[in-house]
Amino acid sequence: MSAQYDLYLQQHRANVYKGFEWIRENLPELLVNEDGAGWQTEFAHDASKNEKDEYEAYDAYFYGGNRSYKVMENYRRAWLLHLHRNPHHWQHWVLINDDPKEGEIALDMPYNYILEMICDWWAFSWSKGKLFEIFDWYDEHKAYIKLSDATRKTVEDILDKMRVKLSEISTGGTEK
Repeated sequence: MSAQYDLYLQQHRANVYKGFEWIRENLPELLVNEDGAGWQTEFAHDASKNEKDEYEAYDAYFYGGNRSYKVMENYRRAWLLHLHRNPHHWQHWVLINDDPKEGEIALDMPYNYILEMICDWWAFSWSKGKLFEIFDWYDEHKAYIKLSDATRKTVEDILDKMRVKLSEISTGGTEK
């Protein structure tokens, strides 16, 4: 077990929860239908990363100093397990059909997982102290991220509200 990875997990989970608490304090209207997102972000976010089959692979990949074929394969398998165990990842909601005519279908994500996903993305901005960074990150990645139309609309509505509120706070409530 790596003290570095343990510290990363602790900090990441704390930053996910900071994002959720910021939303709770500054945009409480977003939590009307949150249905468990608070509990998830405070107590259950990425809990599967403590499972041996994820923990050891992530630790070796990020902190082991070795990116051998075996380390890479173990990491990829752990990431796939993580996606299947954690519905706050958009990849969890992409159905890859056996029939090529059906292809891939992005299913609607439940609202609580959308909130947790956004807080997960935002955690990296919190760790750097650059809360606006999430918006550039999303703009750079949105063409790749597979979301249903309804989920994308919800994600972008939440991000827009966050951007407006952050701008109000950073300018003291005055327009730029």
